[in-house]
Amino acid sequence: MAQGNPQAPNTMKAASFADILSEGKEQLAAEGKNKVSSLEQELAAIGDSSQMAVGFYKLSNFWKDNNNPRLAAWYAAQSAKLENSEKKLNFAGQFFLDQLAKDSSEAMQMWDAQQSVEFFEKALALNPESDTAKMGLAQGYVVSGQPMKGVGLLREIVAKRPDDVPANMILGKMSVQSQQFDKAVARFETILKAEPGNTEALYMLGVSYGEMGNKEKAVEILEKCKQLVNNPEFNRDIDNYINSLK
Repeated sequence: MAQGNPQAPNTMKAASFADILSEGKEQLAAEGKNKVSSLEQELAAIGDSSQMAVGFYKLSNFWKDNNNPRLAAWYAAQSAKLENSEKKLNFAGQFFLDQLAKDSSEAMQMWDAQQSVEFFEKALALNPESDTAKMGLAQGYVVSGQPMKGVGLLREIVAKRPDDVPANMILGKMSVQSQQFDKAVARFETILKAEPGNTEALYMLGVSYGEMGNKEKAVEILEKCKQLVNNPEFNRDIDNYINSLK
């Protein structure tokens, strides 16, 4: 079940904003294409940054009204950069992280990650103590080809709060992917001390023990996980995994 080493740089080429914008425009009716062209021309003619922020928001609202949340978020984020708003930059960064989890294209995932990194970096520059920005930035770094920078930020968080659940979860999953199962076990056990009912941590802990060759411990934990999740499809997957253990 172990995958590749997440500490290796990601060389996947990201999608381009030009292509994303072009694709969005292709889906518009003639009236929408004329409207977005007018808004773009209006923005291009603005010289004052405060007015540019307004222009970006107009484009953001246009794409929101036309059911394109990715472009709506991107334009809103451009406005947030001009406003230097920590809250809005964090919101933009989190949007692209959430989008990353939904996208199946690796090129789009890379673009999402790069966007999240850009906005979280700017948010962190405004507030260097923000764990919100650090956590988001760490996740963006891992996907965008800078995994060790991400690990560094996560370790900063757990150094201050050893039982931080999200940070330990990410570090634990990275340990599983890099086959450092003993480190993974420590992370997931830390989570379960804070949240005994955390089924994701319980599942990952069982898998970690399984990959370490401790079938008895893996079965004990995964059976407990099955009881908590109580889902027939999940139970079948767990049973199949248990049967695969030697």
